[in-house]
Amino acid sequence: MKKIFKSLMFVGAIALLTTPAMAKKIRWRMALSWPSNLTPLSSPPVKLAKLMKEMSDGKFIIKVEGAEKTKAALGVLDMVKSGSYQMGHSGSYYWIGKDPNTVWFTTVPWGMTTAEQYAWFYYGNGMKYMKKVYDKFGVYSFPGGNTGVQMGGWFRKEIKSLNDLKGLKMRIPGFAGKVMARLGVSVTNIPGGELYTSLDRGTIDALEWVGPGMDIKMGFYKVAPYYYTGWHEPASEMQFLINKKAFNKLPKKYKTMLVTGMKAVAADMFIENFADSVTAWQKMKKEYPGIKVKTFPIPVLKAMKKATDDIMNEYASKNALFKEIWTDYKAYQKKARVWTMMSEYYYLKASKEVEGVK
Repeated sequence: MKKIFKSLMFVGAIALLTTPAMAKKIRWRMALSWPSNLTPLSSPPVKLAKLMKEMSDGKFIIKVEGAEKTKAALGVLDMVKSGSYQMGHSGSYYWIGKDPNTVWFTTVPWGMTTAEQYAWFYYGNGMKYMKKVYDKFGVYSFPGGNTGVQMGGWFRKEIKSLNDLKGLKMRIPGFAGKVMARLGVSVTNIPGGELYTSLDRGTIDALEWVGPGMDIKMGFYKVAPYYYTGWHEPASEMQFLINKKAFNKLPKKYKTMLVTGMKAVAADMFIENFADSVTAWQKMKKEYPGIKVKTFPIPVLKAMKKATDDIMNEYASKNALFKEIWTDYKAYQKKARVWTMMSEYYYLKASKEVEGVK
């Protein structure tokens, strides 16, 4: 009887130790490329951390650390790769200097819309190529939230022709910066905290940021009245980065929670940013009626498109994977755009004509 009792006590102890209540907590850190309070860019990581804590009953804790803590906004990939942070939240096109193929997973000039790009990610070959590109860094990359079509920027003077771009000093990053530079613009990259002062003092003549929802916080409209519609970032996707070794050690249910959670908060960022822009634009128009919304002249837009294609071809001629992804991307965009035009464009066009929407 004593032996049986001891055996039961041993089995009971083992069961107790292996129940979820006694499971060891998982504690991760996530580094951001932006301040932790810069919504909606910071919203997905903050919301993901909250979701993981709730879904795991407090067993999976993610500590979010913004750029104000890490002091290395453009060092997130390296921090996740090294394992000093298990996760990161950034923008894939920031790593163009490490690998030009990373740009495809944020956005490219004249590229897909948000809906088209998400379809390519999840129902085309986008995620397959994303994994292939990031495998060599020892990290997984997942979509991390989209801004939708970004505006073309705030300008102190109107752009009437290509000549107006010559010598113009502008803050504009990524591929778009390369395009503008080819058209004669003096491109610079200034930290976000210095942008308003630089524009106000004439250090720069123009800049692009995101759209009304985020631009209103920066106050650019107070000193640069010309607000141009977009061409360069039609579907700017943020990214979640995860250290492969850390992810592979997770229990299967936590992997599922994490992947599902990332997809949910990424979708929510697009909604949040859209809602913010609706509200912000109404406020801007009311408080600063002198804002002039413009679209670049057709000759300028055509020159931007040609410069984009030229630069893409140059990269493709030197990088076989870049060419492969570009070919697949263009094919999907061409196929998807037919439906976008039928469903979105023609509806909006009809709505404008029938209801007089401005």
